Amino acid sequence: MNINSITLDTSSLLKVSSDNTKNNVNFEEYLKKALDRVNEKQVEAENATIDLITGQAQDIHQVMLATEEARLTLELAVQIRNKLVDAYQEIMRIQI
Repeated sequence: MNINSITLDTSSLLKVSSDNTKNNVNFEEYLKKALDRVNEKQVEAENATIDLITGQAQDIHQVMLATEEARLTLELAVQIRNKLVDAYQEIMRIQI
């Protein structure tokens, strides 16, 4: 039985595409792409779970890995959102 380590590639969640690496980074597109990746992980985990329940998938290990990866990706996105909100609130407290 071959057991592989669990790795979460956070760089794929946070990386900017090569088109936006110049000084012209569109924050809206960047945020949308990152959230789309989070959503894809959630959908993959849901599909894997449905496959396991219906008997189409036999490997519970892969289902658990997909589910945990989706959970961690979502948790990372929530923490990034919290940091952005905190930074925004801090900026709003600055007196001019």
